[in-house]
Amino acid sequence: MSDRMMIGHLYPGKIHPAALQGERKSVHTQAQPPSGKFQELLNENLLRISNHAAKRLEQRGIELKADQLIQIQSAVDKAAAKGSKESLILMKDMALIVNIPNRTVVTAMDGKAMKDNVFTQIDSAVIIS
Repeated sequence: MSDRMMIGHLYPGKIHPAALQGERKSVHTQAQPPSGKFQELLNENLLRISNHAAKRLEQRGIELKADQLIQIQSAVDKAAAKGSKESLILMKDMALIVNIPNRTVVTAMDGKAMKDNVFTQIDSAVIIS
């Protein structure tokens, strides 16, 4: 699996909300990476996909589109506001387990994998219609 981002495909790593909305921003190179409060704010707005989750998405043929990623980020924000740590996010025929403090999708499954499954070690669920 490649770490390159392909249009319409998901890749492991960090996804910035501006990239999902199709906004084009100029990229400036810096001698040093951002630090302090700016870096903390930047990290809080990123949705990460773990390697395990990326493999599950690929194995199960699940492709997340930009609008779905925005909905997932919104669900993560709602769960974080309630103090959740590990959340089940249900979206149409898909389920994601997300580590809320790290904003990381831990695993993903489609409708077939969800059938007769018990979700453990979660403290909340967010249902996206």
